Amino acid sequence: MTWRAAVLLLVGVPTLAFWPDPLGGVAVMTGAVLLLTAVDWALAAPLHGITIDREGDRAVRLGHRATVALRLTNTSGRTLHAQVRDGWVPSAGARPDVPPDRVSRVGPGGVLVLPNRLTPTRRGDRPAVTVTVRSLGPLGLAFRQRAGRPATPGWTLRVLPRFDSRRHLPEKLSRLRVIDGTQVTRGRGQGTEFDTLREYVVGDDVRSIDWRASARRSDVLVRTWRPERDRRLVCVLDTGRTSAVRVGNEPRLDTAIDAALLLTALASRAGDRVDLLAADAEIRATVTGSGQPALLHRLVNALAPLHPALVETDFALIVAEILRRHRRRSLVVLLTALEAGALAEGLLPVLPRLAARHRVIVAAVHDPVLTALTTAPPVRHEDAYAAAAGWRALAERDRVRAALGRYGVTVVDAPADRLAPALADAYLRLKALGQL
Repeated sequence: MTWRAAVLLLVGVPTLAFWPDPLGGVAVMTGAVLLLTAVDWALAAPLHGITIDREGDRAVRLGHRATVALRLTNTSGRTLHAQVRDGWVPSAGARPDVPPDRVSRVGPGGVLVLPNRLTPTRRGDRPAVTVTVRSLGPLGLAFRQRAGRPATPGWTLRVLPRFDSRRHLPEKLSRLRVIDGTQVTRGRGQGTEFDTLREYVVGDDVRSIDWRASARRSDVLVRTWRPERDRRLVCVLDTGRTSAVRVGNEPRLDTAIDAALLLTALASRAGDRVDLLAADAEIRATVTGSGQPALLHRLVNALAPLHPALVETDFALIVAEILRRHRRRSLVVLLTALEAGALAEGLLPVLPRLAARHRVIVAAVHDPVLTALTTAPPVRHEDAYAAAAGWRALAERDRVRAALGRYGVTVVDAPADRLAPALADAYLRLKALGQL
């Protein structure tokens, strides 16, 4: 029974003053309304004659908008007057075009399309929960509604991570082209390989002359060199408890993912091979050979469902997995936190094994709150204690950075909005020096 039946009863109340028997009038009026309600319920379209499916986007980047439409088909022989509520998890940010309290009319065999605008607020898989259909009678006095009828079609929207650092890619690619040109004009050096032969011009290094090729061509030819291609790059994402800390407006893990995407896009353009490993107490995700643009999509999809785990990171497991998978010398980029407790007890004991075979970069997000604590003038007594805690935390980071440096590890410590370009600069610097 709907609110219209209650209104119909209230409208008939003033007429009871003219009835000789008010109680009998109430009984007659109530019976008449109940009879109309029963007839209206019987005329409502049956729920088993309604089928539902979905169509629309399967994936969207975080911060963008997706559209998933609900298709409701009336296979019964009656006209359907329906109120439809499409339920999603709150983080999906669902905003239906048609309000749930609006009554939609669908004729026999007709189709009703209800678009739903989704603006997710979290990365990962955002599933549809349930669809509730209320079939109203022609008079709007009664309705049919039953849990689980019709069946809710399954749908999951995958929310891909942000790639805000993409705006830095053109500038980094420009620097990469400069490095390539510089390596070619300098001649042979560490980290280069043979490119082509060309005619000698004034100013070329005579040591680059290829005398055998010159004799065959009856001309002076010189060899040109370019940075070596197909270098190995391994991105390691720490998904342990330290990655759940929010730095700025997002978790540390999301910042690390953004930096890994920029580094992967840059390295793939440079012709290098990029592998990814995400782990904490266990391996969470692996992507092999993501050096081609077509495989960058695989990398983004593998990173989308990653979430921090509230466990200590097992660096011994990570190092063992890297050494097992990559026997050839590679550049290992570990995106973690410069936390003295986690690195001193977990990473430093196993770091010599890793640094002996591979070149290692440790990239971490610098928390601006620590800097603010140490630079803001104290106003209250509590501010002095907060400043002391900030100085102690910064001193511990410096000790960890020094300990990593003793093993030849390059440390990139930057704020969240600068971590991705700073890491890309470190990669380009090693590329230019031929130290990958």
